[in-house]
Amino acid sequence: MPSIDPRDLGAEQAYRLLTGIVVPRPIAWVTSLSRAKTVNLAPFSAFTFVSPKPPMLAISVGRKGNVYKDTARNILDREEYVVHIADAPLMNAVHESSVEHPSDVSEVDVLGLETVASDRIAVPRLAAAPVAMECLFRQCLEFGETRSRLIVGEVIAFHIREELLNDGKIETEKLNPIARIAGPRYARLGEIVTLKSVFQTSK
Repeated sequence: MPSIDPRDLGAEQAYRLLTGIVVPRPIAWVTSLSRAKTVNLAPFSAFTFVSPKPPMLAISVGRKGNVYKDTARNILDREEYVVHIADAPLMNAVHESSVEHPSDVSEVDVLGLETVASDRIAVPRLAAAPVAMECLFRQCLEFGETRSRLIVGEVIAFHIREELLNDGKIETEKLNPIARIAGPRYARLGEIVTLKSVFQTSK
């Protein structure tokens, strides 16, 4: 088994390795609003939740060259955004929303996606997404030489398709989420294996 010293790798080389190793990755499909009120839409696959109470999500937002992506700038400016979970029928739209456009161009408009007003924030949400979470910015940390921004937000409203909910839980098979793997490739759930429940102390 060959060994690789990460000190010998550039940022792009390390990124290619990591995105092939840390798989599959859930995708945060994020709408944000610029100062000029342009609706920005972009997918982020370095994404997880970091707290159940209050519910908090984290996304890692990189840079385009030496400039931070529109999503990071918009979130830090307005301190609100919406994280969506896309299902398989939205796979192409998720992928196409990763195309880089000038900040005054709305990916929502380019892709012809319908939006609806959020309940508690000014940033609109996508009508087609099976899950949308209205978020308020809570913290930003920068990491590494590329100064990737880990943005943490609190979910202040959940919007979930009714048929996905069962006794307070999500029917994952019905959600049919997509995940990211290395390159322009995506994955679906595939086989689901259910094992016996293990006791866990209450949260």
